[in-house]
Amino acid sequence: MQRKVLVTGGAGFIGSAVCRRLVADGASVLNLDALTYAGNLQSLATIDNAPNYRFAKVDICDRRSVAEAFETFAPDQVIHLAAESHVDRSITAGDAFIQTNIVGTFSMLEAARVYWQALPPQRRDAFRFLHVSTDEVYGSLKDEGAFVEETRYDPSSPYSASKAAADHLVSAWARTYGFPAIISNCSNNYGPYHFPEKLIPLIILNAVHGKPLPVYGAGANVRDWLYVEDHARALDVIVTRGRIGEKYNVGGRNERRNIDVVQRICAILDDLRPAARRTTPSFPLSLIGPGMISAMRSTPPSSSASLAGVRMRLSRAGSRRRCAGISTTSGGGARSGTRSTPASVSA
Repeated sequence: MQRKVLVTGGAGFIGSAVCRRLVADGASVLNLDALTYAGNLQSLATIDNAPNYRFAKVDICDRRSVAEAFETFAPDQVIHLAAESHVDRSITAGDAFIQTNIVGTFSMLEAARVYWQALPPQRRDAFRFLHVSTDEVYGSLKDEGAFVEETRYDPSSPYSASKAAADHLVSAWARTYGFPAIISNCSNNYGPYHFPEKLIPLIILNAVHGKPLPVYGAGANVRDWLYVEDHARALDVIVTRGRIGEKYNVGGRNERRNIDVVQRICAILDDLRPAARRTTPSFPLSLIGPGMISAMRSTPPSSSASLAGVRMRLSRAGSRRRCAGISTTSGGGARSGTRSTPASVSA
């Protein structure tokens, strides 16, 4: 029997990768997306005419439209990704983050709960609701250690606070109603169709066009980087095999200082698009805030993940070139936290 998956935010960066993967895997997918500034239907062009894919322009805060989607599509699983995700935007305009990330998640939970409770016993037992969140809910790490699923929440921005609130709602629905919910918390994603205000696509596009490369302070902030297609694979595993009521951290075990990421991109671009009479990277770096920069290079990205004690190594040595190489277009938001080491998950 064909699996039916309702995906919210499927026109965004991570959501589109999830939709592409599920459709290629043969699942029937309904994509609900409000098509805000971060939505990009071009990221779904390869599946747009697939018989097992449908798109509906729906705001998840519109409870009637969400309830109708559940009623007509009758999903077996929900992967809830729709969210406002840019930290800087949350500081200057927090209203949308409260509405989408908190009120929208409440709307999804209530529509899904009513739908789930009316299902026949066999389908009700099999139904799953995966809420996709961020490791920014944990705050920042010191020099050593790693976030784990039991790490205390310590959000430090309106964005991470809104996601933390949504996580708590999902946990409460699982405990109060026995609702079959699961939560995942991911580190920073990168890859095709990344929205250009994020670090990696911004550096790529500015470098290609000869513009200054903005680096905050000394570029010493450390982030864990997760290739978006690896993340999509992990989410598919979690919604299928994850335990009800559990949280799963998803990361790439691929920590890099921001300055090292920038220098690595410069080196790759010098290889792919060598400039005349230039033998070393010479893109202009623009420091934002105090500090000096260094020119250390990173090693090629890789990612790994595990679920319920099962781990599979994912080789992504070529993903840096697919990202840099150079088809970055608008489409969704990744996470932009400080140092965050992955704890456990993936396919």
